[in-house]
Amino acid sequence: MSKIAFLGLGVMGGPMAGHLARAGHDVTGYNRTASRAAEWQARLADEGVKVATAPTAAEAVTGCDVVLACLGNDADVAGVMLGDDGALAAMDEPALFIDHTTVSPALAEELADAALQRNIDFVDAPVSGGQAGAENGKLAIMCGGTAQAMELATPIMQAYAARIVHIGKAGAGQACKAVNQVCIAGVLAGLSEGVRLAQATGVDTDKVLEAISGGAAQSWQMENRWQTMVKGEFDFGFAIDWMRKDLAIALSEAKDAGLSLPVTALVDQFYAQVQSQGGARQDTSALIRHLPETK
Repeated sequence: MSKIAFLGLGVMGGPMAGHLARAGHDVTGYNRTASRAAEWQARLADEGVKVATAPTAAEAVTGCDVVLACLGNDADVAGVMLGDDGALAAMDEPALFIDHTTVSPALAEELADAALQRNIDFVDAPVSGGQAGAENGKLAIMCGGTAQAMELATPIMQAYAARIVHIGKAGAGQACKAVNQVCIAGVLAGLSEGVRLAQATGVDTDKVLEAISGGAAQSWQMENRWQTMVKGEFDFGFAIDWMRKDLAIALSEAKDAGLSLPVTALVDQFYAQVQSQGGARQDTSALIRHLPETK
């Protein structure tokens, strides 16, 4: 078993770190909001699982074989990991760093270069599956890095993954995640309009779901979000704030490649509208709120 530091114990990182501890690894957690780290430790203690916490990222990673991060955005990751006082500089050599944060491919490449200079293997490994996937240990993980880094990282990630795919070199995992979010945005846009159309025609929405979820319209979003969208329940899951951050990365990558993504750009505007209506922390399925309810 490995000595592991997990940086970022939010709705995704907390459950992932818990799975590692249950698998028998020696886990130390760090969170910039210390109270969240204490809550995470207490929840696991209630299960009889022992973990430690550290007051700083640098202290958390000292002496660890493996460091994982699941933070907020590019600035958060760079602030925690890079620089003379960053966690990367405090890591022992050799070691493995797995970044589960969704960031730009450019930052992933920068992290890979910085890790290489310190004899540290690096994998950019953004995840898909949301809070439920993290809690149930059923995440899909898209990875960028060397074959050697992937060989080291895969047994660690198996503690909370249903699928692990090596996409290519460093940054490729983040590029894949951008594609993932573009696809989700389009599906949710169509699903939102489908729910509203079903409501407007007055048909039994449960029967509609039963009928169409077994055919070509079926999707993860339909199976897991149709009924809550019908009920107007959105206080769970992957927040719109984070989705807009991810879509900004996708739109930036597309612009750099000379590619237009008109549907994604439009859905991003719809999300901005829902944010202005107070939905910033609601699940991405709250996209339906940009469409008025029918009488």
